Amino acid sequence: MTLNQRIESFSELGRILRDVLDGKESGFGKGFLELIGNQQKTNPWFTPENVRMAVKSIADKLTSDNLKKWTYAYPSLDSELKPLNIGVIMAGNIPLVGFHDFMAVLISDNILRTKTSSKDTELIKAIGDILISINNEFSDRIEFITGQLKDFELVTASGSNNSSRYFEYYFGPYPHIIRKNRNSVAIIEGDESNEDFRKLGSDIFSYFGLGCRNVSKVYLPAGFDLHRMISNWNDFRSIVNNNKYANNYEYNLAVNMVNREKFLDTGFLILKESRSLQSPVSVIHYQYYSTPGEVLNDIESQQEKIQCVVSKKNIPFGMSQSPELWDYADKIDTLDFILKKKMSGIM
Repeated sequence: MTLNQRIESFSELGRILRDVLDGKESGFGKGFLELIGNQQKTNPWFTPENVRMAVKSIADKLTSDNLKKWTYAYPSLDSELKPLNIGVIMAGNIPLVGFHDFMAVLISDNILRTKTSSKDTELIKAIGDILISINNEFSDRIEFITGQLKDFELVTASGSNNSSRYFEYYFGPYPHIIRKNRNSVAIIEGDESNEDFRKLGSDIFSYFGLGCRNVSKVYLPAGFDLHRMISNWNDFRSIVNNNKYANNYEYNLAVNMVNREKFLDTGFLILKESRSLQSPVSVIHYQYYSTPGEVLNDIESQQEKIQCVVSKKNIPFGMSQSPELWDYADKIDTLDFILKKKMSGIM
């Protein structure tokens, strides 16, 4: 299978997914839409709205032009080399979070041996089935593992800080990429528009804040009025109607009240001043700064814990959950890693 054939296959996958979301007639439409609607039965965090958001984010990027722009930057992708057996351990915090690794292995003409999260199994398998129907040559390139992952030459594994210790122990002897917890931050300069703040709400509330690209902390200029920002988030108030989110909100509200912490309660979100990047579900941390250099230094000192920065000068407001194909998690170029190992014969 040539690179252009692989590009055409993923481009067609994107078209099919876009058609499904648009309600157009296709061989996959009804079944995939039912799958989207049923995810909440096994994982209450995976609401139909959130699953559709994840599928749309992927589908919109899978165009021929995007795929060519991404892959043509790697000349060795067109080399005919023996495929590698690549293990992929997928996380399950948000829908289809493991898709990029899935795609990177297959677009580089290798064999995918993946262990999905128990929280997100059906969607990626369904996408694998669609890809095989587009090009049957993928049928011997995609394997979903139910037991222990074995017979691989390199591996990518994504999970929590706790699971990463297990990954380091088990996969340490092999070439690997191991991803841990990361959080995202936003920088407010003070002259943002109401629309900017509304879009920031999407960066915070999408997927209930469970993704590493969700903003968990906001840097604010000294003296900034919090109400200027949160008054634009009323459209997200219904998030508290989700039982899982509501349980977290009520728990964190009670903990902060019992501990006599200083916080601001909006009725659906708790804002708390803190230097910590990581905040619990339903809580957002904020920190005031005096100069731009101060906040930049703080971010620079914590680069290994930060996934992305949202601001007027970085990722635009409202776009944290719409990464391009070349926006790699943890800023580790997965495709380059795979190709270097493939070209060197695994050393």
